[in-house]
Amino acid sequence: MVHQYKLNGYNIVLDTCSGGIHVVDDVAYDMIALYPQKSSEEIIADMLEKYGDREDVNEEELKLCMQDIKDLVAAKKLYTEDTFEPMAGTFKERSGNVVKALCLHVAHTCNLNCSYCFASQGKYHGERALMSFEVGKRALDFLVENSGSRRNLEVDFFGGEPLMNWDVVKELVKYARSIEKEHNKNFRFTLTTNGMLIDDDVIEFANKEMSNVVLSLDGRKEIHDATRVDYAGNGSYDKIVPKFKKLVASRGGQGYYMRGTFTHANPDFTKDVFHMADLGFTELSMEPVVAAADDPAALTPEDIKIVKEQYEILAKEMIKREKEGCGFTFYHYMLDLTEGPCIYKRISGCGSGTEYMAVTPWGDLYPCHQFVGDEAYKLGDIWNGVTNENLREEFRSCNAYARPECADCWAKLYCSGGCAANAYHASGSIRGIYEPGCELFRKRIECAIMMKVAEQEGK
Repeated sequence: MVHQYKLNGYNIVLDTCSGGIHVVDDVAYDMIALYPQKSSEEIIADMLEKYGDREDVNEEELKLCMQDIKDLVAAKKLYTEDTFEPMAGTFKERSGNVVKALCLHVAHTCNLNCSYCFASQGKYHGERALMSFEVGKRALDFLVENSGSRRNLEVDFFGGEPLMNWDVVKELVKYARSIEKEHNKNFRFTLTTNGMLIDDDVIEFANKEMSNVVLSLDGRKEIHDATRVDYAGNGSYDKIVPKFKKLVASRGGQGYYMRGTFTHANPDFTKDVFHMADLGFTELSMEPVVAAADDPAALTPEDIKIVKEQYEILAKEMIKREKEGCGFTFYHYMLDLTEGPCIYKRISGCGSGTEYMAVTPWGDLYPCHQFVGDEAYKLGDIWNGVTNENLREEFRSCNAYARPECADCWAKLYCSGGCAANAYHASGSIRGIYEPGCELFRKRIECAIMMKVAEQEGK
């Protein structure tokens, strides 16, 4: 499968299954598009008719170009046959029931009242609660017991707002460190916080123990404060930005990223990205809200058009700023074309419900944080393990080839079939699709590839 597009002055040809990316002139671009439908003679005739008034286009040059295209096809760098589908159902089976990562919901409560919160202001449609040390300890033991021979384990401290249960977080890290050597494991911790409770103790401990800290900021003050408010209705921007700056500076500008959400209120989200970059933050992410169609925050079809344009604006500005020596990273444009994810990851995705699970304050297991509170998606608990085997098998079957809608999608080996939670909330099935999300994902990959092309062209 081949995908062709024009962006920022480049004619880009992507060979989906080989991963080959070709930057070509207008003539080669058109010839490649016609290759599957017409003979070489017909293609050359078409090109002579279309470009015959150009001095550099003649039959001899077109024959050479045609041969180059055939050579790329023979080398399996263009129109490469898809040989991955037969493997799709086997990758997750090979890993057995190994669990490598947990999202610990240490706090089902929050000190903010964000209007678009998927977690119902941290309660996850249930009661407010804090995870006890005993439950957290058992969760870590469960992870070790079910990790097989995997040495590197990941634990995300999540909420709600995890800093509302900070003492337990610290005790759990201490416990994990105490058992690492005994079990030949290495824990990598991540903390996700809205920043309201960051203080010197949090900064010092996070710098020592947290490999990554995710900081919630929606960009411009007026945008952020419109949704991310406390229970008195006060915006949080002025309180958290100085704390974020202090934490990031103390980490040497590494091991963090700012995560924002854009909604119907700001489809021009690049202004928020640039605002955060201008504040000095260089590791950035802005996620489209996922909401019901009748939610005031939901992106409309018109918003989607604007957002796609904004992704192009963002990519071009990032190239410009990089050249000026003030570049920044955008999470969705982080693409490694030479040593990127193996084919296992590109087909099977994030591992939710199989390798990765969320743990509630009571010790219940769910496929990921976005399913917490939905009893139909409860996998089991940390004492008895996974008892809903059918559900785990359903998640195991999710991959880039599991959805009929993905069959002809050029981006399937970049999204691995997409987010199961988004698909479920949009279609009622984890094997459905969330079409607006697919549309935006494809645009982001186009932009990310274009930026890599521009990087190579600039060398």
